Amino acid sequence: MKVAQTYSHLNGLEYLLVHKSSLWTELNEIIARIDARRCRTKVSEEKTMHGRLLYSPIEMNKAFEHQLNRRHWTESRVNYWVTANEKLIRQTLAKGADEQKAEIEAAGEKPIFSYNQTDFVKDRVALEIQFGKYAFVAYDLFVKHLAFFVRDEIDVGIELLAMKSLQHEMSSGVGYYEGELYNVIRNGRGVPAVPLVLIGVEP
Repeated sequence: MKVAQTYSHLNGLEYLLVHKSSLWTELNEIIARIDARRCRTKVSEEKTMHGRLLYSPIEMNKAFEHQLNRRHWTESRVNYWVTANEKLIRQTLAKGADEQKAEIEAAGEKPIFSYNQTDFVKDRVALEIQFGKYAFVAYDLFVKHLAFFVRDEIDVGIELLAMKSLQHEMSSGVGYYEGELYNVIRNGRGVPAVPLVLIGVEP
């Protein structure tokens, strides 16, 4: 596969090029090692594409996972506690999970356990390989990367997406680079409040 487009939000790419240049080079090498032809294994059952051989999101994810794990990109998880009390959430948002729970309980409210998990993190850079539905991409961009950034777990989030030309050869409903670029730009320069890099790939 190859990188067709990139977009830097809040200087995410510039940060990588200056502070994590070897990591950026490594990621580009990993993308180049993915043989998209081997991932064209899904026979469509959709009415509009019935019988067509499509790129399989599952196979593409497996290919990326294999290459990334070899380079020691690992899963990371952030635990936290929530409640229905807005004031308490604002008060405990930036604190550790144990402190959050204790303060919520001390206020007489019920703490509810929650977490955010990302599949690939290395040297304070989070990477999501997203060949899933549109809603998953929005969650990554506007919730997950931000949560890790606010908790001081990462400095930059990277979202890897299919270009429309690749998405056209996949099942319907898969998010694509051009559409998500529009969504990020439409929300304004400061939203989401986390440095990001969008990568659009194609075979």
